Amino acid sequence: MTEQGGRGDAPRGSDDRDDGPVPPDTARTRLVIVDDDALVRAGLRLMLDGAHGIEVVGEAADGAEVAAVLDAHPTDVVLMDLRMPRVDGIEATRRVRARPDAPAVVVLTTFDTDEEVVGALHAGASGYLLKDMPPERIVAAVRAAATGEPVLSPEIARRLMTSVADAGGQRERARAALDALTGRERDVAVELGRGATNADIAARLFLSVPTVKAHVSSVLLKLGLENRTQVALLVHAAGLD
Repeated sequence: MTEQGGRGDAPRGSDDRDDGPVPPDTARTRLVIVDDDALVRAGLRLMLDGAHGIEVVGEAADGAEVAAVLDAHPTDVVLMDLRMPRVDGIEATRRVRARPDAPAVVVLTTFDTDEEVVGALHAGASGYLLKDMPPERIVAAVRAAATGEPVLSPEIARRLMTSVADAGGQRERARAALDALTGRERDVAVELGRGATNADIAARLFLSVPTVKAHVSSVLLKLGLENRTQVALLVHAAGLD
C-alpha cells in the first residue's frame, strides 16, 4: 500500500541540485530506485540521474521486483521506500543485503517510527532518510552509501539515540558484545558510533586509512554485523558514543 500522506511527494526542490561535471576518474554510482508511487520514482530519477556521478540504472515498484532489477543491472546503491505492497521495504532490504556482492541500501521514506527505523537498520540498511530532505543531502547520502559510509538524517539519529537509550537491558548486552574487540578495534567502533568517516578516524587515532579499513573489517567480522551503521547502533546501545 502506498504511504498515506506521502503519495506523489517526491523530495522537494529538485531545481536545487548541483549538476557540476564529474571528473573523468570519478567512479559512477549506479542507483536503483524502489518506490510504489510512479510519480515519486520519476521525481527521484529526475533529481538524481546525472547528479555528481549518479546513474539511475533501474526502478522497481515494490520489494518483490527488486531481485529482477538487480539481476539485470549491476548496482551500487538501492534507494528503498518502506511501505509497499507484496514485499515491504524492510523485508526487501533483508533480501538485497543477502545477495552476493550486495549493494548498499538507503531507506527513503515519509515514516520515521522507532520500529521502522530500527527494523530497517537491523535488516542491513546503511542509512535512513526522510523524503523532505533537501535534494543535495539525498545526493550526498547516495554517494556516501556507495563508499560504505553510514547515512542518517539528524532527525533519525536523535530518534535512534533516544530509542536505544530507553531499551531496558540492551546496554549490558551491547557492552558484552563489544568486549570481544581489541582496544584499538573498540576505539574504531566508538568513532563509527559518532558517524566518523575512515579519514576522520585515521586523523583522530593517528592511523593510516588502510589500517582503519582493516580495523573496520575486523570489527564487523567479530560482531557479526553487516555494515558501519549497525556498529553505530551497537555503540549507541552500549552508551559509548
